[in-house]
Amino acid sequence: MKILITGICGFVGGVLAKSWLEASPGVEIYGLDNFIRPGSEYNRNHLQRMGIKLIHGDIRLASDFETLPSVDWVIDAAANPSVLAGVDGLISSRQLLEHNLLGTVNILEYCRRSDAGFILLSTSRVYSIAALADIPIEPANGAFRLKSGLPLPQGLSEKGIGESFSTAPPVSLYGGTKLASEVLALEYGEAFDLPIWINRCGVLAGGGQFGRADQGIFAYWINAWLRRRPLSYIGFGGEGCQVRDGLHPRDLMPLLLKQTASSSSVSDRVINLGGGLDNSMSLAQLSQWCHDRFGRHEVAARPENRRFDIPWVVMDATLAGQLWEWQPKTHLDSILEEIAQHAEKHPDWLELSGLP
Repeated sequence: MKILITGICGFVGGVLAKSWLEASPGVEIYGLDNFIRPGSEYNRNHLQRMGIKLIHGDIRLASDFETLPSVDWVIDAAANPSVLAGVDGLISSRQLLEHNLLGTVNILEYCRRSDAGFILLSTSRVYSIAALADIPIEPANGAFRLKSGLPLPQGLSEKGIGESFSTAPPVSLYGGTKLASEVLALEYGEAFDLPIWINRCGVLAGGGQFGRADQGIFAYWINAWLRRRPLSYIGFGGEGCQVRDGLHPRDLMPLLLKQTASSSSVSDRVINLGGGLDNSMSLAQLSQWCHDRFGRHEVAARPENRRFDIPWVVMDATLAGQLWEWQPKTHLDSILEEIAQHAEKHPDWLELSGLP
């Protein structure tokens, strides 16, 4: 089998490439990356030593797909992952659309020509910000939790957010590009008889993830705490009660192996993937973990909410379990310790990741 992974020199793409070679030694992996992210060159050397065929290319440029070899499947791990992208002044709204939407179009056109299957790594940020903000929650032990005894909106259960939860705007420009990419991918699948899977992932985290908040809050927080960089609880009273669940990208591999080997008999093309309640944690709880691991560090409070901040996001992966017998394997404590050990071994990781 031949696999093309876009964005392969990012954290998720690199972990999937390594995990795929370990799971299927005979697989032939090609990687496409434009190497513009800080830290990409670091991953590039490791991937080349594993025998992966790396190709310098930009998914925004249709011409960069013209000379690519045909493959059986494309795993799309290339995107600008920041929910503030397009409005934060770092990149323009057009640049975001070119990265996250036009890039998907170019990949899908390549899949059409190559008769290749397509797996989109999407995001929990396709869900409605207004609906997420209206989830009935209360603080307890330094973390938000669902209020008991109250009716829950469609798509939400005690296990978390399901696939039928609202995706009504606003979802942010970033979330909008990913949601539009999902729709286009499914339409291409129907129009050209291509196998398509949409995997909506929660927060992906692990050792070697770039130490930036837009890359992943767990890695950023641990690296910044260890280096005694300034940290702040932003929004929701400045107490750090906002909750996310964590998932190691290597835990995606059993699912990806099944999806790339599957016929089109599974009707549900969109599934949620995340650590779930057992692998969830608030910022305040993460700070306590860091305090126990590294010692004391002050965290400032900025009580005012930002426009795209949401207090509680936990992915319910029940459907993935029913359809694919999938569940996360790596506990959040193990993920955090892996990040911590990597941070200790790489004292320049924040600078390598592009933080000033």
